Amino acid sequence: MCLFTQDEIGNRVKRASEKNPTSSHPTRILFAPTSLNHYTVDQFAYSYSALLGERFDTIVIAETHPGTHEKRLPMPSHNSFSTLFGDVPVNDTLRNELCDEDDDFFIDDEAFSKNLSLFNQLPFLQTVLSDFSVLSLQITDESSAIVKELAAALEEILASRNALLVFCCDICHLSNEKFDKILSQYDQDNMSGLLNSMNSEDVNMTGKGAFFTGLFIAAKWKLKLQFMGQNDPGSPVSGYADVIHQPIFG
Repeated sequence: MCLFTQDEIGNRVKRASEKNPTSSHPTRILFAPTSLNHYTVDQFAYSYSALLGERFDTIVIAETHPGTHEKRLPMPSHNSFSTLFGDVPVNDTLRNELCDEDDDFFIDDEAFSKNLSLFNQLPFLQTVLSDFSVLSLQITDESSAIVKELAAALEEILASRNALLVFCCDICHLSNEKFDKILSQYDQDNMSGLLNSMNSEDVNMTGKGAFFTGLFIAAKWKLKLQFMGQNDPGSPVSGYADVIHQPIFG
């Protein structure tokens, strides 16, 4: 259950927008903390302030849910998701397209629960956007093969659509040194380096699979990354990726 009212979220997002160096370019990807609480709410507000004035048909919310689940990339079978702010319809067409894309995508409720980060993201989306559908996707296997498969499927299917990707990940679990190295690899278009970082045992964070999936897609689309909090020890990090080099929507 959301800890904040819609007015409180709206006011925090508005204040964050005054400090957020957003550009006029469209935002395609958000990196948001996994858990909403009084310590992380401003990071949520910072990320979602990048969406003010935007319009999206569909929001894909990807999060890591590792465990012993049989399905590697399950999507809940729900027709809609409910929060205190109302119901959000599920994009069933996109869900079926992903299932047709590869054998690791399944409509399956095994990994679904009310504790998903999905329910922390939706109140912010409902506050800053209107008339959108959503797709919830869990990553139960963070192996490089599955992450690359997910990134390839999402970037191919969504490249020309008016869709936003939200990746739930606690980047604050990374040391500043590791985070800076990963951002440097991204800026240098060093994909093999990013893969090595993803597979490194000392890159340990909640939502690692979601984070690197977002990076791989952003690199494919040549997006500019903006992050808040990486130089503030102990502060949750959130950010977004803007289209700057080429039009994505067709």
